[in-house]
Amino acid sequence: MLAVRCHEWMRYQDLKLEDVPPPEVKPGQVRIGVRYAGMSFATSLVTEGRYQRRPPRPFTPGTDIAGVVLAVAPDVTQVAVGDRVCAVIDWGGHAEEAVIDAATVYRIPDSLPFDAAAQFPISYATSYAALDWRAGLQPGETLLVHGSTGAVGLAAVELGKAMGARVVATASTPEKLAIAQAHGADAVVQFPADGALEAIKAAAPEGADVVYDPVGGDAADLSLRAVAQGGRLLVIGFAAGRIQQIPANVLLVKNVAVLGFNYGKYIGWGLTDERRTHEAKVRAAFDRMFRWYQQGKLKPTASLHFPLRDYAAAMDAVLARKGIGKVVLRMPAAE
Repeated sequence: MLAVRCHEWMRYQDLKLEDVPPPEVKPGQVRIGVRYAGMSFATSLVTEGRYQRRPPRPFTPGTDIAGVVLAVAPDVTQVAVGDRVCAVIDWGGHAEEAVIDAATVYRIPDSLPFDAAAQFPISYATSYAALDWRAGLQPGETLLVHGSTGAVGLAAVELGKAMGARVVATASTPEKLAIAQAHGADAVVQFPADGALEAIKAAAPEGADVVYDPVGGDAADLSLRAVAQGGRLLVIGFAAGRIQQIPANVLLVKNVAVLGFNYGKYIGWGLTDERRTHEAKVRAAFDRMFRWYQQGKLKPTASLHFPLRDYAAAMDAVLARKGIGKVVLRMPAAE
């Protein structure tokens, strides 16, 4: 099978596409014929050895996929051969086939295309879990979403609306703001831009009850001024490159809670592998999201598709923030 391979820590774009044997299916595992795989900024950190988890080399990068089950171990009951699925994998997704722990493989609705399904294992799941499990977003609350046209940001906009919140979205250009509105945002604010704080306050006079921030840096500084009394700040990531230092006096005066969130804890990426401990909770979240998709409340968007052979160009697009929603790799089986 064809697979992107990492033998030494280096830029993702410098990796090689190789023909390698498919990995062996061990107890508790599933083999999937991959149709689409997600691309992400985090993957670029993994191949450079700068992520908190370092796979044993050589390895194939890629953590979120969609495809068809080709084989299952005798002890697997969650899925069967022929099932259409999406899955989150420790690594190994940027290949024609992948072997995955069955605990993180999820059947998808027949109406859900594979390129859209590849966005659920990480992007939608991260946003759902952060908003529901961590922040406890309630109907009628105001949600402020930064980076609203990125993979997790656009998912947060849609999920916030599905949960009954009023959504204010920020993005860097008028074109991106229009996309956030098309996906459900009640109000949009251009940021970075002069007057962004005033625009947010006009849209949410009492402040945002929950702030979803995968950007960090200046966006986090803005959030401290835009969050409501008693509000919650969700720290999702640092796409801006600067990890913010949050002044405790502001948290005290405004009764603000800062909530770090790492979805990896629930899917086996933590200090210990807890994926089976949380499997039922995660599956319930996927069931709910798939129902919302079938009801038309979620509209996964993959604006850029690249064939597997163009994996380097796909990562370039991610790092240049050219994609709306998820950037995906298309495997030969989906051609």
